[in-house]
Amino acid sequence: MQQGEVQGEQWSSRLAFLYSIGAAAIGLGTLWRFPYVAGANGGGAFVILYILFVMAICVPLMIAEMAIGKRGHGSAMTSVDSAIIAAGAWRGWRTIGTLSLLIPFFGLSYYSIVAGWAIDYSIASIARGFAGFDAEQSRAMFGALAASPVRGGLLQLTFIMATAIVVGLGVRRGIETVSRIKMIALFVILIGLVIYNALTVGLGPSTQFLLQPDFAALGAEGVLTALGQALFSTAVGVGVLITYSAYLPAESSLPRSSMALAGGVIIVALLTGFAIFPAVLAYGLKPAEGPNLIFVTLPIVFGKMAGGRIIAILFFGLIALGAFTTAVGMLEPVVAWLREKTGMGRAPLAAMAGFAIWLVGLPSLLSFSTLSDFHPLAFAGMTGKTAFDLLDFTIANLLLPANALLLAVFVGWSCRGLIGARETGLAPRMLGAWRFVIRFVAPIAILGLGVHLLL
Repeated sequence: MQQGEVQGEQWSSRLAFLYSIGAAAIGLGTLWRFPYVAGANGGGAFVILYILFVMAICVPLMIAEMAIGKRGHGSAMTSVDSAIIAAGAWRGWRTIGTLSLLIPFFGLSYYSIVAGWAIDYSIASIARGFAGFDAEQSRAMFGALAASPVRGGLLQLTFIMATAIVVGLGVRRGIETVSRIKMIALFVILIGLVIYNALTVGLGPSTQFLLQPDFAALGAEGVLTALGQALFSTAVGVGVLITYSAYLPAESSLPRSSMALAGGVIIVALLTGFAIFPAVLAYGLKPAEGPNLIFVTLPIVFGKMAGGRIIAILFFGLIALGAFTTAVGMLEPVVAWLREKTGMGRAPLAAMAGFAIWLVGLPSLLSFSTLSDFHPLAFAGMTGKTAFDLLDFTIANLLLPANALLLAVFVGWSCRGLIGARETGLAPRMLGAWRFVIRFVAPIAILGLGVHLLL
């Protein structure tokens, strides 16, 4: 398959692109990570900064990524190569294309573990619920799941292979169909949970917690965490924006698409907060519980609630579905590139790539059981990081911000004569502001985040 031939497929409409890119971006980063990082960083002040960073920094970066993909009509690697050749730029910028393949490949290898947990909790919610659960029982349940390599491995493999089936079906039959179902279910379930909370425990305390800023409780670390969460939850630098934009018709508006995606991410993040925190606060539990908020704290809450079993089924089903469409978005860049390199069909390539991702993820899976004492970089002083921790840290805190930084510098400086009003769809009066953010604001902000994470 030659350069650009991956564009033989197209989205059926602009709306199909929007809900597909939204379904890919809105996953565990928003449904799982946002609630606990917001809770750990003071609530309202963090939320305000998060929204500011999404709109002021991530939207311009999304436009830049989409412009590369829409112009290149190929995989992330092909689209970046096309821009390099057309701009006469340094060949080293191919690193962007490489990272846009490596980040989703290795990211999915450990992301699928957490997704497997969500599937298991969905099944547990249906089978028995969490009635009467106390903190000790909840921790024991999660500990048993995480420590079982066979159970976890089967869940992980099932999740990845289901993802491969959808990607193998193609853009319209597979990705669009699942994404449409996910986005409808997402809003119906989240709005239903918020209404349920309003009628049972009330939204007053959570409204104060999420919307009333207390900047004294934030601190410099919280500011940088808000920026990292904004990048993480909008899928900037992951490769999916470039790849999905390659399937766009030429007349599509990138500014409207990026604003719609940003707005959707923000709305879902807030709805998730209002779906989780009212019950957490009502039962005297801590919103700053950290990553255990979903799998340890919430089962206790569901066990105390009237109708908690139904709520648990809906909530953990939502987490699993959200993770699934994000996984589809992570696998598609890999499969698109493999199609170009091999000329093979989607279905076998998706299956082979999925199985390879599962194999690569085994050390991360075993980090919670047989390899729990294995610390790959202990010699470098990282004695507390297992294979899972190390991969998560490397992808989320190093490679993803690094790729976002490279994209900003590449588009803002090396491609300044190539990607302009025509490619981005920006009005002339907005083009200057966009370039200023891409050239100066975004790189400085991302560098600040990177320095903080490394110190």
